[in-house]
Amino acid sequence: MSLPLASSALLLVDLQNDFIHPGGAYARGGQGCADIAALPARLAPLAQAFRRQGGLVIATLFTLVPGRGGEPIVSPHLMKMRPFLRRGDFAPGSWGQAVVDELQPVDATVEKLAYSAFYMTRLEWLLRKLEISSLVVGGIVTNGGVASTVRDAHVRDFDVTVLSDGCAAFSPQLHQVSIDALRPVAGVETVAERLRALEAGA
Repeated sequence: MSLPLASSALLLVDLQNDFIHPGGAYARGGQGCADIAALPARLAPLAQAFRRQGGLVIATLFTLVPGRGGEPIVSPHLMKMRPFLRRGDFAPGSWGQAVVDELQPVDATVEKLAYSAFYMTRLEWLLRKLEISSLVVGGIVTNGGVASTVRDAHVRDFDVTVLSDGCAAFSPQLHQVSIDALRPVAGVETVAERLRALEAGA
């Protein structure tokens, strides 16, 4: 486990109030998931360790950009899967768009419009400017935003590690299949393994 913390970042994918909080949009739509809800508490000690030792914590924020009349621009495939989404959900600057309190503060945020955090965002620009070459990735969902972001990081020559228990999907089976599929392009560790490595290097 190489730990050049000055050039490393913990990338938290979409751990936002509208996805996770009991008062958020997904809870309102009946889309709660215990595995997903457990992630902030599991990842918080790792985020704190990164910050203590000079690494950065960067969070992606899935965002529904307001369009005509203030109505959110929602991709057709997403509206088909999540018809409960409405005006104000994941809106820029809103409570729902924000990272959950358990993982605050973060060092930087990047608005995200699709599955991959690299698609039409400033993430790559930000990482290059901050001289980040190594990413440790956790968040949701394993088969969507996490997998797409990890693969896009790999093709951009970032060293990537995905946290096997720092991610979750809406079913354990889908999560595990997705983690296994990422092994050719990323290292795979548990949160505890990474935390022990950080502490050993302190």
